[in-house]
Amino acid sequence: MDIWEQLYEKAKAEYHPEDVSPFISAHHVVCALEAKNGEIFAGFCIEGCSGVMNLCAERAAALNMYVNSGQTVIKRLIAFRDEAPSASAENPISGIPCGACREFFMQLARENEDMEIMLDYAARKTITLKELIPNWWGYERYDKYHSE
Repeated sequence: MDIWEQLYEKAKAEYHPEDVSPFISAHHVVCALEAKNGEIFAGFCIEGCSGVMNLCAERAAALNMYVNSGQTVIKRLIAFRDEAPSASAENPISGIPCGACREFFMQLARENEDMEIMLDYAARKTITLKELIPNWWGYERYDKYHSE
């Protein structure tokens, strides 16, 4: 079983859409990521009617990683709804984290620019975070932070 299959299975175990209350739903988008040390962490989305309660599966997995291990660097990530990502001409962005998640990953650790994000599970096609944010605004701040 390759790492992508391990990530897929870990995320898939979290997929069971449910209503938490009449206002909140959860588990309809899932994610698993591989941390720098090889540990795998999962997360699921949770959405509320107010909007401020929404948390994407990708950020939930990253927070799970940080809370449980103190790690901030992600090597690989897979996210999906009811089936593995399958990029196509009709849906070229299958599996790509939203802008808020991309920004969070970049702010969490500069090394995350090299993380692989699964686009097409069957073809094992990936993209890096740096390809999604090629001219990220925070590099200068990272450089200044690490030079002090």
